[in-house]
Amino acid sequence: MASSSLRFADSPSVADFQTFTARARANDDGGMRLLTVGRVLAAYVCTLRPTMLGEAVPTVLGLRTMALDGDADVDVTVSLGSVLDRLARMHDGDLEFPVPAVTVTENWAGILPPRSGWAHAGTVPSDALEQAAKDGIGEVARSLPERAGAPLVSSARTAVWGRPLAGVPGAVPAGAAFGAFSLGFLEPGAEATVHTNGRWSRLSTGRGHVLVRAAAIL
Repeated sequence: MASSSLRFADSPSVADFQTFTARARANDDGGMRLLTVGRVLAAYVCTLRPTMLGEAVPTVLGLRTMALDGDADVDVTVSLGSVLDRLARMHDGDLEFPVPAVTVTENWAGILPPRSGWAHAGTVPSDALEQAAKDGIGEVARSLPERAGAPLVSSARTAVWGRPLAGVPGAVPAGAAFGAFSLGFLEPGAEATVHTNGRWSRLSTGRGHVLVRAAAIL
């Protein structure tokens, strides 16, 4: 039976969870999958995904893990708004987080990346990823007129975020840089490790992981 609440190991873990959730909601006001493994909470969010049938945009997920005070059994997908609402009601020093009772349906949440079988592909400077994200954001903005329709937006997103990142091993889509930047995973002067597993790629830093599932080729 799933727990109705989670108890974090300490106050910094609660603060990390709140910051991660707020950043995710600012980027995409959707859902979050909460999955516990023993005394660890894995929180998955989506920063980029196809919005139209056949759109060749990769699915980009963000993952942050937080330590819990004890074993828990939780696997739910809930809205980011409901998570932030409960966090806002917690007082300073509170470690008990009430898991939202109302769940939501997110297509991306049903296909999470594998836990094993990853192959190390190399490293990439975080500064290069940040620059790629900023360049991509600017390029998308410049390519769209003031009142762009859905097909034009889709074309711009595909052209920018679906292409491989230059100089990054493993043919990682540029959307991964956007995910890492928007979630605050990039630390100046640090490096991100790159791993691959079939259609999946992973960028990992000390602040979190970005998991990318390449768009299907139709």
